[in-house]
Amino acid sequence: MKPLPWPRLLGRRIGAAGFTMVELLVVMAILGILAAAVMPLGETLLKAQRERELRQSLWDIRNAIDEYQRAMSAGGAPLPIGVSGYPSSLQVLVQGVPDPRAQAGSQTLYFLRRLPRDPMADPALPAEQTWRLRSYASPPDQPRPGADVYDVSSSSDALSLDGTPYSKW
Repeated sequence: MKPLPWPRLLGRRIGAAGFTMVELLVVMAILGILAAAVMPLGETLLKAQRERELRQSLWDIRNAIDEYQRAMSAGGAPLPIGVSGYPSSLQVLVQGVPDPRAQAGSQTLYFLRRLPRDPMADPALPAEQTWRLRSYASPPDQPRPGADVYDVSSSSDALSLDGTPYSKW
């Protein structure tokens, strides 16, 4: 009996199914090129997410500082000379202060539930140490800490996606 001609027509032996080594190497090379092209995009997306977190954290802290100052100014009693009405530290915003309008400090005003961290700073640092502080008495072109907290900025000197330093936000 004569063998069937169809296996020879396909160019393969019976039982030889699958890919050749060359085909596998070509597929692996294409996947490697695609992965190399996607990696920078993924890093950019992660950086953009951290920038959004930084913007939100800065907005939250600055809003809390302004609310603290408004509450102290609206307390009814004038502020002593030399006192700006701004918090002495960022922790004051979380710990709260007695309401100056309430009777004998029976209520506490809270301005933040928790202090957000600077997402661009070293993750090993406590949240309060991740921010650069500016006091009310320091000039805007040379911000430095002092007796109160008038503003905050990122402690990172890295550049954002638009080329500005995070510390200038």
